[in-house]
Amino acid sequence: MNEGRKTTKLERIEIAEWTIAHEKHYTEAANHFNVSYGQVYSWVKKYEKDGADGLADRRGKAKEDNGHLSELEKKDLEIKRLKARLEYVSTEAAILKKLQEIERMDAHKKNIKPFKHSPKK
Repeated sequence: MNEGRKTTKLERIEIAEWTIAHEKHYTEAANHFNVSYGQVYSWVKKYEKDGADGLADRRGKAKEDNGHLSELEKKDLEIKRLKARLEYVSTEAAILKKLQEIERMDAHKKNIKPFKHSPKK
């Protein structure tokens, strides 16, 4: 089984077109281009659905608003953004609270002096 390799958008287009032209023999395409079966399969599906634009590497990029987002999608993105912000602020508050607790305990320990002659039990 091939582990796959990094590919460019042009290579993905070429692989998808080659696979379609060869009656969708995914295993043969994977061996021929030295990529994994799963990559070939997903590239062909994306190519058939969205064309060459579907094979662009969008990892780490936000969904762009080119007028293609419906009102519901815009609201979902806003909700997702606000939830992420709420989680960040909640985590920050919890960390600050813990830090204050540690500082309070540390200050309390510095003020307490051990007894020199404590009774033995």
